[in-house]
Amino acid sequence: MAQTGTIPKRQFGNTGVQISALGLGGHHLGDAEDEKTAKAIVARVIDGGVTFFDNCWEYHIGKSEAWMGAALKGKRDQVFLMTKVCTHGRDKALALKMLEESLNRLQTDHLDLWQIHGVSFENDPELFIRPNGAAEALAQAKKQGKVRFVGFTGHKDPAIHLAMLKTGFPFDSVQMPLNPFDATFRSFETHVLPEVNRRGMAALGMKPLQGAGPAIKQGVFTPDELLRYAMSLPVTTTITGMDKMDVVEQNLRIAQNFEPISPEEMTALRNRGKQYADGRYELYKVSLKYDNPQARLAHGFPLDMQSKEVKEMVRETQNTGKPWPPGK
Repeated sequence: MAQTGTIPKRQFGNTGVQISALGLGGHHLGDAEDEKTAKAIVARVIDGGVTFFDNCWEYHIGKSEAWMGAALKGKRDQVFLMTKVCTHGRDKALALKMLEESLNRLQTDHLDLWQIHGVSFENDPELFIRPNGAAEALAQAKKQGKVRFVGFTGHKDPAIHLAMLKTGFPFDSVQMPLNPFDATFRSFETHVLPEVNRRGMAALGMKPLQGAGPAIKQGVFTPDELLRYAMSLPVTTTITGMDKMDVVEQNLRIAQNFEPISPEEMTALRNRGKQYADGRYELYKVSLKYDNPQARLAHGFPLDMQSKEVKEMVRETQNTGKPWPPGK
């Protein structure tokens, strides 16, 4: 067993850079009780050996980036910092504007990784690569040294990930949902992960607990089984949300004592999940629940008014006199 406190480090694709095999998700950080709690979470995971930090321009209308930036003050050189740009098919100028806003919120002069957020629609690859599109923004930012590496993310459809790869853009990383249910249902593990590794890119896993842990709550899997499964795949890191200290301690314990699951155990976990692998535990593939409102607006699609993110957007536009974000 690995000694407590030693989360494994893995190669970030072919770059020669190493990062922790466990990453902190930015969206859940914005769900923390308050900024003080978010700062405590960041300090604890760094102390526990986590170096990869995920975020996104649109998470909680910028609150996640702002809280992470404040928490990383004086610690920036200890982490590999990533955020995502939310053009959702819109042009280069918007992407570069979002980059400056993200750098300001995160209180840094550069990102280690900048990724296109949430490719979800069939025309996203075409919109990304077109002249004056976001691809040109990624290339320019990298050339200027404002970002070290670039990539893209998404959790809707593996075919869209493959179409993004077919654009020929030189991505350094690709982020995707990986868990036992995914293995047999619209599978990124089967269709995308091998291609990403073949190309020498960094494979970044997310949603090991399917977002809010629905399968854990219903007793299908334990947190240990799900996190160890995801970390046993050929990935650079597994990103998971941590909004409370008990979740932080749980995940650090698993990662600090990680040993890969045997092929036989991996197969057994896939088989156990197969009877439920119809989207019920991966709603981000089959429903609007986890769709990015910015993406739906950019594509002219209606919003899910029950979505937490949409409710935040609506509240932001209302002149209620109440402070926003809460606690400010």
